[in-house]
Amino acid sequence: MSGIEIRNVSKAYGQVSVLDDISLSIAENEFIAFLGPSGCGKSTLLRMIAGLEEVDGGEIHIGERRVDNLPPGARGVAMVFQNYALYPHMTIADNMAFGLKNIGIRKDEISRRVDEAARILELEPYLGRKPGELSGGQKQRVAIGRAIVKKPALFLFDEPLSNLDAALRMRTRLELAQLRRRLKATMILVTHDQVEAMTLADRIVVMKDKIIQQVGTPMEIYSRPANVFVAGFVGSPPMNIMKTEIANEAGFAAVTLGGHTGIRTGIRMDSLPTSDHWRVGLRPEAIRIGVPDQSDLNAIVEFVERLGERTLVYAKLEDGTAVTAEDSGLSRVRMGDAVGLKLNATAAHLFSAQGVGYHADGVE
Repeated sequence: MSGIEIRNVSKAYGQVSVLDDISLSIAENEFIAFLGPSGCGKSTLLRMIAGLEEVDGGEIHIGERRVDNLPPGARGVAMVFQNYALYPHMTIADNMAFGLKNIGIRKDEISRRVDEAARILELEPYLGRKPGELSGGQKQRVAIGRAIVKKPALFLFDEPLSNLDAALRMRTRLELAQLRRRLKATMILVTHDQVEAMTLADRIVVMKDKIIQQVGTPMEIYSRPANVFVAGFVGSPPMNIMKTEIANEAGFAAVTLGGHTGIRTGIRMDSLPTSDHWRVGLRPEAIRIGVPDQSDLNAIVEFVERLGERTLVYAKLEDGTAVTAEDSGLSRVRMGDAVGLKLNATAAHLFSAQGVGYHADGVE
């Protein structure tokens, strides 16, 4: 069994707290992404699981064993770092075999494992080469191969794609997804890139300010953010989050935007607490370009970002509120144009003064 239980784990460096009472359950063969901004503690948590950082409080269990009191080599984990950390004077085969030789694995078993990992990662033609003869993507595959040969219960990836260019990142994401299907292993990926988290993970753990902000599937995180931070951090471009007032309209919350009142959401008033300050959130795809004075709101276009399949329109409402809307890829909108904005208000989110998110079917 290679499931993981993290129970009330804390970490501090001197007087500086880095992680505060973290608890998390990870199922066997699950792919989890730790997602968050720099300094949120995600890499520290990964290194504590690996045994590279000590646990100040709490426990970590892998399968049936408590491991936070074990050395790294006894935990049954393999870690792939952001830096490939390959030995430049060794061949690719020797780089992958090095760790196995150190623990006394038989030569024939080492050869079998290296050949198997090379086949899985399509590295067979490169086994006799040195790292300097490989591309960045190939080097990253060698680093992954070095982890595979250990046959660990758990794979830990610490921002493994951040050194690759955009095209290689996309290719390597695909390779990681395929690898996961072949190995049927538990994997944890640390990343600040939401695209990596959304495309690879079964569940995402969003972290900030030493704590877990939300845990959920990629679409749960995207469509039902627990709070303002998650709403603004996940999504590209981020969710529009605007100050508003709310009123009761036939049992549903109606918001005020750009000076226009009575814009009815799909959120029931009886699901909302009493709050003096509200913010409304709308994804750009819930705000479409329309005809001025024939839509829900009027705006002036400040910038147009053409992405091929869609066009992002950055505009300002009549009261000066900035919004990001979406139009078709063939949009004719230009900077300075007056446009209408058509809202899918039933897709709106509301955030209380404390930043807690409420959605069309209640609070997350």
